[in-house]
Parts: sequence; structure tokens; C-alpha cells
Amino acid sequence: MRCRIAGVGLLGPGLPGWEASRPVLTGEVPWEPGPVALPPPAALPATERRRTSASVRLALAAAAEAVAASGLPAGELETVFASSNGDGAVVGAILEALSGGDGAISPTQFHNSVHNAAAGYWGIAAGSMRPSVSLGGHDDSFPTGLLQAAAAVVARGVPVLFCAYDAPLPPPLHARRPTEAPFAAALVLVPDVQGVGTPLTVGFVEAAEEGPAGPLAALAAGNPAARAVPLLRALAAGRAARIGLPLADGGAVVLGLGDPGEAM
Repeated sequence: MRCRIAGVGLLGPGLPGWEASRPVLTGEVPWEPGPVALPPPAALPATERRRTSASVRLALAAAAEAVAASGLPAGELETVFASSNGDGAVVGAILEALSGGDGAISPTQFHNSVHNAAAGYWGIAAGSMRPSVSLGGHDDSFPTGLLQAAAAVVARGVPVLFCAYDAPLPPPLHARRPTEAPFAAALVLVPDVQGVGTPLTVGFVEAAEEGPAGPLAALAAGNPAARAVPLLRALAAGRAARIGLPLADGGAVVLGLGDPGEAM
């Protein structure tokens, strides 16, 4: 499947946005992990903005950056949101409430506990009525989400916002599912039209090795969404690349970035 990357968004430890993080991704500047600032989604009405969780703010920050870079109207994009953990902090709070006291659950917490919470808030912020898919695939959430997004672009000839995000879980869930610092990456994918964005091919094979993550290997290993790092590094460097992302079933999603006959 061939499509194009028209916009990129990024937020993670020591990675405060796509443009600001490019020198780190290319190795020009050492990576120094630090706290991740999660801005309130400015596009949401005040009431909805107050209800957003840290996980939702993480996803929407990366998504908004990617859409702004693409220059496309947010409301016209189909969306694919992928997360391994969903909103683990909210689920953890609900489990704590159920296990103690009178078992009363906050309506806002319950409202935010569904796996498509981030996609729902995005739809409100963008005023979008376009199709949306929210999926989880354990450690494979990034490659399977990207496969889903690329398929939508190719099958329907429409632009798609893809966002992969994951945040640490609270105790005791963290002991069962260790996830390091918050991380989100977003791509706006568009149909394969010469001269628009960066060419990307997405396919499936029986097996492949994962592309190197370089100095950010620890980040890529500690957060499922950060399996985007090899692709982001190649994009930041403006170089062609072939990246294999192994799947739990033994196959792999293979990404081809760039076109030898076209400048990036």
C-alpha cells in the first residue's frame, strides 16, 4: 500500500514536539529524558477540556501538531487511534473505587474509561463526523494501527490522521504491565500524489527484523507507542529507509520510507 505522510506530531520525554525534536532524532543533539508537559486541548470547549485525562491530552497534543503541519482541515480527516493500555490511569482509579468504600464510580471517570475516549474528544474538538477507528494490539498497537490507517487511505482515497499513544499505568497495574514515560506519535496520511508529503509504503510479510532505534532504544523498548521511533528517526533525517516491525503472530509490518526517484 502506497500513501504519503503530510504531517507529523510527537510528544514524549525529551521530545517536546516534532520540529523541536528533529535534532535529537537525527543524533545531532543528545537525548535527555525529562518530564512530559501535557497541554490542555485548546480546541475543546472549557467543560470538555476539564474532563480530559492525561492520556487524552497526550494523544490530542500529538494529533493536533500533525494536523497543523499537514495544512488539512481537522474535521475532514478520518482517524485511527491506537493504544496498548488505553487510559490506564482512569481504569486504575475505577478499580480502586470498586474495591473500597461504597464502590461509587465518578461519572467522569466512567465516561473516560472507554478505549475510544481520545478519538471521541478529538471528534468533538475537530467538529468531525468522519469515520474513526480505535484499536489496541498490546505491543503491536503502533504497527497494526498504521496498517489500518494506510488501508483506509488506499481503499477510500481519503486523508487519515493516525495517532499512537501510551502512558504509564498506576500501581498495582504497572507491575503487570510496565510502561515507561508517556509517548505519542501522530501522522497525517494522504493518497499517493506526486510531490505531496513523504512517500510511504506499508505492507505485511511473514517475518522481519525491527529497525534500530539508536540512542532512543530504551524509549522504544519501554512504551509500545514508541515503536514509532525508527520511522521518526528516518523521517527526521530525510532519508529512505526500510523498517520491519515484528508482530506477535510471527509476521511483520514493513515500512518503506521515501522514493529513490523523488527528493525528500
